[in-house]
Amino acid sequence: MEPVLTLPQEPPELTLGWGVLAWCSEYLRQPDGPDAGTPWQFTREQVLFVLHWYAVEPSGRFAYNRGVLRRGKGWGKSPVIASLALAELCGPVRFSHLDPDAPGGVIGRPVPAAWVQLAGVSEKQTTNTMSMVTGMVAESPILNEYGLDVGLTRIYTANGGRLEPITASAPSAEGARPTAAFPDETHWWTGSNGGHKLDQVIRRNLGKSRDGAARMLETTNAHAVGLDSVAERSYQAHQQIVSGQAHSARILYDSREAPADIDLGNRDELREALAATYGDSHWMDLDRLIDEVLDPGTPPNDSRRFYLNQIAEADDALFAAYEWQGCLDADKIVADKDAITLGFDGSRGRARGKPDATALIGCRVHDGHLFEIGVWEAPDGPHQQDWTPPLPEIEAAIANAFRRYTVLGFYADPGRDWRSYVNAWEATHGNAIHKKMRVKPDHPFEWWMSGGRSGLVQLAVETFEGAVRNHDLTHDGSYRLTQHILNSRREVRAGKLRIGKEHDYSERKVDAAVAAVLAWQARCDALAAGLTARRRTRKLTRY
Repeated sequence: MEPVLTLPQEPPELTLGWGVLAWCSEYLRQPDGPDAGTPWQFTREQVLFVLHWYAVEPSGRFAYNRGVLRRGKGWGKSPVIASLALAELCGPVRFSHLDPDAPGGVIGRPVPAAWVQLAGVSEKQTTNTMSMVTGMVAESPILNEYGLDVGLTRIYTANGGRLEPITASAPSAEGARPTAAFPDETHWWTGSNGGHKLDQVIRRNLGKSRDGAARMLETTNAHAVGLDSVAERSYQAHQQIVSGQAHSARILYDSREAPADIDLGNRDELREALAATYGDSHWMDLDRLIDEVLDPGTPPNDSRRFYLNQIAEADDALFAAYEWQGCLDADKIVADKDAITLGFDGSRGRARGKPDATALIGCRVHDGHLFEIGVWEAPDGPHQQDWTPPLPEIEAAIANAFRRYTVLGFYADPGRDWRSYVNAWEATHGNAIHKKMRVKPDHPFEWWMSGGRSGLVQLAVETFEGAVRNHDLTHDGSYRLTQHILNSRREVRAGKLRIGKEHDYSERKVDAAVAAVLAWQARCDALAAGLTARRRTRKLTRY
């Protein structure tokens, strides 16, 4: 069973990491366990992470401005962060010059008067890592060679460096000039406990570094969707980079998780999944973890988050991340003239928060493959309230879909703002739709998700749910469609199921999920009518 990895498995060409690893081996000690006091050793998996974290460009600039180390509970995040914090305090962690004969092709140097911060939203969070730090320097030559003054809550060096914990009292942290920061357990950092403010303060402080080399590396377990934790925000930033939605590529996101579709009740399958998740963390007792997962008192979502390192959904989420991921097939290509159906959900309204999005999703009829044609939503920033959907671009996307594919059906929820536009599309493209796929003779596209149609809406949502959970459909893995699907909540109004947001003014949009439901329903209706066509022909064929 292969784990899901985000980190490249080959070392970078240029990296300070080899020098950092050698320094840690020479000066740090195992902080606890049967090998306490012996030279510190990283696992091979941890070595690869360190090499990537200290990757540099030929100019000497770091390849990454910030990083996220996401692993299962007990993997060893705290010791890794403790060792790197000490390296940042005293070790060769800054670029000096290129040397083709040196491991990694680079020579490093220490930071003069380094200022290293271990950050948590509570004192309890930082205490664990700080205890690792003090254990690693006990009976080590680092004490005399670097003149360390070690206390329970801070370490000073002879040349004016310091290593200290900070907590969510953000105002007290404002104005510092750290050279490195290590936010810990950011899946717990939220707005309500001061985590958002502390994260922002740390970033502002790091941004003031004169050499531009001050960085932050956060550690986390898999986050809970919808909690709006710092870990969730970092994951979303990473996803935007991977999907090409963001221009910056300077976030190192390292996660190792179990494959998506794991039966928690199958002991053999669970063991394989845990072994894949924990890799070469040889100290982990997998039998003990299996007992924890199978304990009736352990919620399945907690097992997936903390032991399988899988992102867990909210209690009322339409789908779990692993369920949607299990339907991914990014290799499928929808060819020109393929028979498809379309789903559309639009919004032009104004509300507090970010305006709703507009989405056009396609579904290939013969195999049920969903793909994103277009999702239009307001960009982040101060002027998002002034944003309106780009109507010419949306209409061009619809016209292009009818030119490029064989569109068997088009279900569009006009809402209150789009009916005149949907009616215009009906006038332009309605004759291309087979008469059996017309919602009404005079309105072939209008498929209302409201207005006394709650029974039909519930049936459409339930049909879509079943298709995902039974793997009857696939999807292209597009960023916005995936985000909208995972944002969707199961909402019951007047005793009927529908798709909703976490709350009416949430910035987490679900419009692409609604469009996907409509595209899938249109596909089901096309099959029920006996209509299919892989290529455009004069006549549609029947099953």
